Amino acid sequence: MANKRPSGDGMIRKRSDGRWEGRIVIGYKDNGNPMFRSVYANTQKALLAKLHQTIDSHQNVKLSEESRMTLRQWFDVWLNEYMLNSIRPSTWAGYRRMAEHYINPILGDKPVYLITQMDIQKMYARLKKHGRKHEHPEYGYELSNTMVNSIHCMLHLALKYAVQAHIIPSNPTEGAVAPRPNKSEKQILDDKQLDRFVEQIKKDSYWFDFFYTEITTGMRLGEICSLRWDDFDPKKGVIKVRRTLQRDSKGAPTLGDTKTFAGRRVIYLPTSTVSVLVERKKNAYGNWIFHYPFAPELPMNPSTAYRKLKQILHEANLPDMRFHDLRHTFATHALTSGVDAKTLSGILGHTNASFTLDTYTHVTTDMHAQAAEVVCGFLQQFLGKDLKPWQENEKTEQAP
Repeated sequence: MANKRPSGDGMIRKRSDGRWEGRIVIGYKDNGNPMFRSVYANTQKALLAKLHQTIDSHQNVKLSEESRMTLRQWFDVWLNEYMLNSIRPSTWAGYRRMAEHYINPILGDKPVYLITQMDIQKMYARLKKHGRKHEHPEYGYELSNTMVNSIHCMLHLALKYAVQAHIIPSNPTEGAVAPRPNKSEKQILDDKQLDRFVEQIKKDSYWFDFFYTEITTGMRLGEICSLRWDDFDPKKGVIKVRRTLQRDSKGAPTLGDTKTFAGRRVIYLPTSTVSVLVERKKNAYGNWIFHYPFAPELPMNPSTAYRKLKQILHEANLPDMRFHDLRHTFATHALTSGVDAKTLSGILGHTNASFTLDTYTHVTTDMHAQAAEVVCGFLQQFLGKDLKPWQENEKTEQAP
């Protein structure tokens, strides 16, 4: 073992075809034999430059024999041995889809230690132009910036683990540039539209309870679908959010933890919502507050609720929107009604109030403008004429 050549030590030779070859030891196999990385150039000077770069990138790095596996094989190891029990099943399934549908067809069969920053950058460009599997009527085969950015984030994480496992010397995604994600516009129901929405859900008593609870609490879809009757306390007028309904790695609905630790929370309900749930409980069939329409022993299926929302919007002649936009509608109306950001953050299950403020900047900006008008009226009321000399001085200073 003492005679082993250290990782990063280079050797050069001139090949029979006239090209120059340089090799460095990048690690050792389980049996002790060295593993080499080769670079090639047409001249000795060019080879030395490339060889020095390769040596620098592998300095003090000892790769394992597994570094010869392909990226496809590494994804299997990473997802099943590192990620399976450490992330939400829906996140795991999303990572698997991105690997199989987008990355593996392009780079999956290449040894992971040979993948370069340029390989990844070319893949992003290709996905951006031709990454969509089925032609979209508006975008054709072009992938959205958000999707390409999500692929970048997943690949960066997978190769970060590969560095830690001594599969590759460095993460080639570090220098790659992914497009910035598209900012999706929030669809918010205004006062009149919200009234029409409520009138429409009143036509179906089964779904009225579900959607009325949603627009008065702003819960996530998986959270409201997973509510049990023991989560509801009519005396205190609260409901406890303690779990969420999500999809497992095979796509089947399953109960899991909330999105974040802050997601486990207690929501104080409006009196009207308490009354709705109290009446609903009188005819309850099982443990679920909102059960699956044809199977009371099962919780509401999020896909069923989503489809019903689309039907309601269409019948009420309202703008098409995502289920999550009902959450945005609740938050927007809460802020404009005077609920402070810290309180709203707790209701929504956000990690901190700053995230709430960033998410609803369009609302808080209007509130700031209204606050300025209030302050102005306050000053005029108490200072009266004494305020005018200040205003006149400002005009004089601004005149030049």
